[in-house]
Amino acid sequence: MKKISLSILAMLLVFSAHAERKTLTVAAYPAVDEIVKAALVTWQKSHPDVDVKVVGREYADHHTAMTTALATATGLPDVMTIEYGYLGRFAQSGALEDLSQQPYRAIDASKKVVSFAMAQGHTDSQGQTAMPTDIGPGAMFFRHDLAQKAKVKDTDLTESWDSFIESGKKIKSATGAYLVAHARDVKDIVIRTGISADEGVYFDAKGQSVVGSSPRFKKGFELAKKIRAEGLDAKVNAWSGEWGESLKRGTVSVQMMGAWLGGHLANWLAPNTAGMWRSTVLPERAATSWGGTFYAIPKKAQNKELAWDLIAYLTLNRQQQQLAFEKFNAFPALLDAQSGAFFEQPVAFLGGQKARMEWRSTAAQIKPTRVFKNDTIAEEIVNAELDLVLTKGKAVEQAIKDADSQIQRRARR
Repeated sequence: MKKISLSILAMLLVFSAHAERKTLTVAAYPAVDEIVKAALVTWQKSHPDVDVKVVGREYADHHTAMTTALATATGLPDVMTIEYGYLGRFAQSGALEDLSQQPYRAIDASKKVVSFAMAQGHTDSQGQTAMPTDIGPGAMFFRHDLAQKAKVKDTDLTESWDSFIESGKKIKSATGAYLVAHARDVKDIVIRTGISADEGVYFDAKGQSVVGSSPRFKKGFELAKKIRAEGLDAKVNAWSGEWGESLKRGTVSVQMMGAWLGGHLANWLAPNTAGMWRSTVLPERAATSWGGTFYAIPKKAQNKELAWDLIAYLTLNRQQQQLAFEKFNAFPALLDAQSGAFFEQPVAFLGGQKARMEWRSTAAQIKPTRVFKNDTIAEEIVNAELDLVLTKGKAVEQAIKDADSQIQRRARR
């Protein structure tokens, strides 16, 4: 009888232990899904009763799935990964938790994280809807071998936009390589610099379009037009197969993006070009952010406190932030993680250059900008009008005026 009772008791204990286990779901895209999986090795040691399911999808598929999940409140993860480009739309959806409130209190960590990234995850109406984990300080990656052949120095590329274009002419003349993949790349940098306080790239604090009134857009369009007229862009879009080939073959000499591009070049875009690339600041020493990753918690998530515990570990743990940078090139948003020997080490792919310290310096100079739900729509409209300038000869002033009108009209819907 005692043996039977003990057996039943053991079964009950096993059942109870099984019943108390929780499953936390994290939705992410490459390579954030790999960062989370690597972090779980340590995090789960203090959460042995938690199973974590990481749902990884390709970048576009992930954000499409999350848009649907938030709209229908079905298939929601506990932790949602959001890339900067989608942040405005998701943050103002009203479907994400305000992480500045109890029990999260992300506001307590605000001084520990770069201010511009915290500002990007905050809206006046919804609060702190997302917590930054990595950032993309803007950098110019250029083919050092091609620049040398053309007798172009990095300072020639960065002194001004005029000297940047003149350097491109020299490089093309000496090597046959284009300056940039697409003239749009230059516009993208220019419109992200000199943004007024409390404004975003396309909208002011009241949500009104600034495309027609800000000189950033006229300058960006005119520079892009000049680069196309001079035959200095390869007319290929970023992330296309043709773009990847241009980086491998050296038919494009400059690519301006976030500092994370260095890791992509080394690991899969153009590993055969090791030692040929260098990194420097953007023209006119523009300090701007290019992309970044955020974590959020849907209001209808099942395990909110556990979700925040994992997010806090991923974003506020110095060792974890540094490991993500060292293994996956995710530049840390946590200020305390932006130090140590790794930052001072030479980057072999960049010819032994100590590039990380310059990226850190750029990150410290980036000013906070706001995000808005119609940012993606505004970007599409501006790019469409620029294409008309580049391919159909449309006047810059008219293109900007038309873009501004379309954005205002779409924003009112």
